[in-house]
Amino acid sequence: MSTKYVVIVFSALIAVFLLLAAQFYFSDPHRHSQSSVYTSLELVSYEPQWVDAAIQPLPRIKQYDVGWVQLGKALFKSPLLSADNTTSCASCHDLYNGGDDGFPVSVGIDQQLGSRNAPSVINAVFNFRQFWDGRSADLTSQLPLPIHNPLEMASNWPQVIGKLNQQPHFVSSFEALSSDGITAENITKAIVAFQMSLVSENTPIDAYLLGDKQALSAKQQRGYRKFVEFGCVTCHQGRNIGGNIYQKMGRLESMPGELLNDFGRYQLTRNEQDKFVFKVPSLRNVASTGPYFHNGSVAQLSDAIRLMARGQLGLEISDEDVADLEALLHAFSGELPRSLKE
Repeated sequence: MSTKYVVIVFSALIAVFLLLAAQFYFSDPHRHSQSSVYTSLELVSYEPQWVDAAIQPLPRIKQYDVGWVQLGKALFKSPLLSADNTTSCASCHDLYNGGDDGFPVSVGIDQQLGSRNAPSVINAVFNFRQFWDGRSADLTSQLPLPIHNPLEMASNWPQVIGKLNQQPHFVSSFEALSSDGITAENITKAIVAFQMSLVSENTPIDAYLLGDKQALSAKQQRGYRKFVEFGCVTCHQGRNIGGNIYQKMGRLESMPGELLNDFGRYQLTRNEQDKFVFKVPSLRNVASTGPYFHNGSVAQLSDAIRLMARGQLGLEISDEDVADLEALLHAFSGELPRSLKE
């Protein structure tokens, strides 16, 4: 048996194991503290027809509570959540252009710079943790942190609630949905309901996995085979093509120094084994979410592909390989979520 064949088989076995673990994670009804919000959404899942497939299609949203989702959308776009009324969630997460802001690191109030690249909020509900270091278990616990962060929105719940209560349209919207009116819990519920509705639709890779072999071009199909054979699926798999495990930032000796200025989860846990460990990012919509990596230091998708092949997999891949893989990554982008069209 050739060495290349052994590597391919080994990578596929690891990917399947991780996929099964991720599926168990998402099937656990006690795993998500926002379970009460989940009741307002009905996700239609697909039964996999391919037992060895590492990548799974996204579930479709069958229905959601329009009132809570539309209120959440308005709050997501409102600068009233920030101390100086200039910054909204949408300032760092452009919903119509990949779900991030296109900058290496985000800009908060008073033009203050953050320390990490803004991740996409599109399909974020399928991440097993939120933030690059995984400090939040779900969207519910994640939501208050940027609102309270002095570098981002620098606000607090009493301030936010006071300003919203001065807006008749917000007052009436909250009162129509809850007898409690405007509370921190209801603000959180609305925005989380909206974020959960942000699921990409009609993505070519999903159509291909579900049986439409014309959904990917010949070049993209070559890229898909290489994505599996090279071992990319070892880390980027499951529904979100990533976002469901932690991983060290590659072979450190092969990584450029600018990627090693951040200790990752170590800053949270102070565990030596967590140095340079980050949540593996989702590759969905990746063609629209550059610049890349936790500090946004790599501008071009092709450079990110080559760097990961060398630093994570120990491979020097050809220009053709890079082009095929980049073509595939474009097939990971879908249409806007339904809630953004309404």
